[in-house]
Amino acid sequence: MNIELILFLIISALLLYTSTRVITCNNPVKSAVNLVFSFFFSAILWLLLNAEFLSVILILVYVGAVMVLFLFVVMMLDINLTEVSTKYVKHMFSGIAVFALTITILVLFFKNEFQNSDKNILTEVTVISDDNTKNLGYVLYTEYIFAFEIAAIILLLGIISAITLTQNKNKENKYQDPQQQIFVKKEDRLSILKDEDMK
Repeated sequence: MNIELILFLIISALLLYTSTRVITCNNPVKSAVNLVFSFFFSAILWLLLNAEFLSVILILVYVGAVMVLFLFVVMMLDINLTEVSTKYVKHMFSGIAVFALTITILVLFFKNEFQNSDKNILTEVTVISDDNTKNLGYVLYTEYIFAFEIAAIILLLGIISAITLTQNKNKENKYQDPQQQIFVKKEDRLSILKDEDMK
């Protein structure tokens, strides 16, 4: 057998294992770590398919930034593992039903979409270089520039929404206003008492 095929089978098996552990682990930290490994193995598969740009982006963006953020958030949350496991068993049948429905919809979609496979085959691809990154950048910023800009706007709206949702202040907490601290005067905070006032 080819060494590339053996490596593909090993990485695919590890990817399936870690992806299954993401949804079966009761500990959220272990689930997040398994998700990091899933992204890493997916990046290796992209690399075997000569898509080095997507492989590097998957590691830099998802493993290097998004999953680190997820891990920090999960570790800061106070999660009762007993309660999580109880809910896991309680909602198992509804989860299986949603999973079966999703799989059915995907199978029907792909069956109808690729029934006439000749219509979906790219007949003309503009190749400007032997480098996949240059070709991808050329196609992305010429033919798909409108979709690329829409995706950027949607991501920007998501960031603004997340910041807005987290800025809700709790009225029970005490906050300091730096602007009021700058304009404070000595007479407002300090009172000098004389000996006659103390008697």
